[in-house]
Amino acid sequence: MFFILGCEQNEELPVEEIKAYDVMVVAESNITLRQEYAASIQGKQSTKIIPRIEGYLQEVHIKEGQRVSRGQVLFTLDQAERVSEVHAAEANVAVSRAAVASAELHYESRKRLQEKGIVSSFEIKAAENQLEMARAQLKQSEAQLETARTNLSYTVLKSPSDGIVGKLPYRAGDYVAPAMQDGLTTIADNEQMYVYFSLTERDVLTRMQHCGSFEQMVAAFPKVQLQTVNGDIYSQPGSVISISGVVEASTGALSALAVFDNADGILLSGSTGRLIIQEEHQGVIVIPQTATFEIMDKTYVYRVVDGVAVSTIIEVSPQSDGVNYLVTKGLSVGDEIIATGAGYVRDGERVQKKGDEAK
Repeated sequence: MFFILGCEQNEELPVEEIKAYDVMVVAESNITLRQEYAASIQGKQSTKIIPRIEGYLQEVHIKEGQRVSRGQVLFTLDQAERVSEVHAAEANVAVSRAAVASAELHYESRKRLQEKGIVSSFEIKAAENQLEMARAQLKQSEAQLETARTNLSYTVLKSPSDGIVGKLPYRAGDYVAPAMQDGLTTIADNEQMYVYFSLTERDVLTRMQHCGSFEQMVAAFPKVQLQTVNGDIYSQPGSVISISGVVEASTGALSALAVFDNADGILLSGSTGRLIIQEEHQGVIVIPQTATFEIMDKTYVYRVVDGVAVSTIIEVSPQSDGVNYLVTKGLSVGDEIIATGAGYVRDGERVQKKGDEAK
């Protein structure tokens, strides 16, 4: 009885099942890699117009949204008080000059009298001191006149650059002062726009290793595109002009700056968008992302070697098109890999190509 049961068990031993997978042969091909980054857009120069003296706003010479030129008059403050200060300072200068002239005459007369032995050296010294005091008073009066003239010039506020006038919250008759934080308006130079975005540390390191140095990486950066908030791609390409050399602790990223020409004024300071980087790669190894799986931040594929799945670590570009990876290390042309379902394969498992099951 035991002999019969043992024979029956041996006859029912399972046969190893060989699963079929999509298998591809690694070859060189071309790929366009695209990356997108959240971006903020600012005018090349955005300047708040803040009065340097207090006073009543006499006249507003501009309108919101108006394009102005460097040196163009924007606002005029009430000048009456400042003009009076200038006249008073000019009078003080005249008085001080007369005092200097009188002190010089007195000093010269004392010197001549000393030569005749009529006055003492003490009187000469006293006359000399009076002359020095008069001259010092003249310098002080001249400085006060310069200050008064400067304050008068501050009543006329001019544009520091070419640009577009922002919001105008104040009108003629309003009282303004240097303490106002928001200023009278903002002049935004929109001829060129600065677009700020962030690059990952991994991306920067990969590019730097490829280019050889940080400076060469910035110089070799490809042209970039800008997608505006309405989803359109801005017609003019931009150039990356700087990348921060410091990784921000809170984000693990590096800030970068691209510049775009904006002669038509379509881009607005303060708006947002998406910065797009597209790069063409030719003659490289490209595999589908479905052929990979990750363990402990490492990327793997299964090579098929003599019908057996062999897990292999590979390195891929941090950039991708969302469907494929550009392999930089770990695979060679002619290798066979499992193209889909890599996450369900076991290392050392016997596999066959789909389509070979019936052979």
